[in-house]
Amino acid sequence: MPTSAPAHRFGETVLTVVDAAGAPLPDVAVTVAQTRHAFAFGNIGFDFVPLANGETDPVGTEDLAALYTDVFNTATLPFYWGRFEPERGKPDTGRLQQAARWFRERGVALKGHPLVWHTVQPDWLLGLPLDEVERLQRERIRREVGDFTGLVDTWDAINEVVIMPVFDNGPNAITPLVLDRGRIAMIRMAFEEARATNPHATLLLNDFDLSTAYECLIEGVLEAGIAVDAIGLQTHMHQGYRGEDAVMAIVDRFARYGLPIHLTETSLVSGDLMPADVVDLNDHRVPSWPSTPEGEARQADDLVRHYRSLVGHPAVEAVTYWGITDAGAWLGAPIGLVRSDGTPKPSYEALRQLVKEDWWHAPTVSRTDADGRLAVRGFRGEYQATVGDVATPFTVTSTPDTVRLVTTGR
Repeated sequence: MPTSAPAHRFGETVLTVVDAAGAPLPDVAVTVAQTRHAFAFGNIGFDFVPLANGETDPVGTEDLAALYTDVFNTATLPFYWGRFEPERGKPDTGRLQQAARWFRERGVALKGHPLVWHTVQPDWLLGLPLDEVERLQRERIRREVGDFTGLVDTWDAINEVVIMPVFDNGPNAITPLVLDRGRIAMIRMAFEEARATNPHATLLLNDFDLSTAYECLIEGVLEAGIAVDAIGLQTHMHQGYRGEDAVMAIVDRFARYGLPIHLTETSLVSGDLMPADVVDLNDHRVPSWPSTPEGEARQADDLVRHYRSLVGHPAVEAVTYWGITDAGAWLGAPIGLVRSDGTPKPSYEALRQLVKEDWWHAPTVSRTDADGRLAVRGFRGEYQATVGDVATPFTVTSTPDTVRLVTTGR
């Protein structure tokens, strides 16, 4: 039985074991094991694109992949337009599809990030008329969502819209477009084009600006009738963990819209903290930013507190950590859960303890009652019940369910 998890994360399914004729079998041994969480424990999968494609890569090794898949059940793949299609008409579709298949073969679901963003844009968009930029952006959304339907069915539909029309840190073709069309129109474009291409996709509105400006934007989007599936909140904490009270206050503010909350970008530093007076994290650049023993101990403690509080909130459905390893980490910061040399930090072990032990239904053997029934209570997700040599998958959800296990006999 999983421990130390909030009650709302549990469910119950009653198994009934019957023989081939349908007669209940009492006092039969049943082995029950969890195979997957319903909660999305995510991380970025950028490091494994070369590995999945058989390319030489010093970072995405098989050992690192094993560490990744032992904890994380959801991977975010990079669809930054400027890197995905640096040359017009030559998108990196094949490599990303192969990476998606590689993850899916290992039981990992996929999310694409992002379909619309003003940063990391292709240079060939610059100077084009706004109508042409909009047409190409719409085509880009339909192409990616269509090409990856069935592989990638969750998307950050549009990213960081609060700052989008006033972004001035380098030229791009999207800022002038949103300045002309307006934020709501851009969001409508992103969601409606993606929805029309894959009606079953889960589409997020995602932002790092967690101020009232984002709340006002969400309210405008919902009042405009745009169907948002989940609200994305970025929580990079290079300047130190904000604490449970601060993070929960943020989640509560955005949970009031009645939509699922995804913590889309979470990071905690295992070295010296970034100075508190840095406003834009991108402005902080240092020649070397090492992980330290003291920092690693702090990171592990902060990470446990962070995940416990988020999993404890009923509105939160997903948490994506922003990096499995320090090698190539954003801003060169030691935010990974694994050191650059491939060895796990205490934070990795701490998160694995939560995900695969404290919040996991390990294989257990129980016996059916006089009516051939066995109640299984556990952390919501996918399970497998085995009677003899017959294995039957089933799901534990928030709604009580019943499952018949048909076996050939005792």
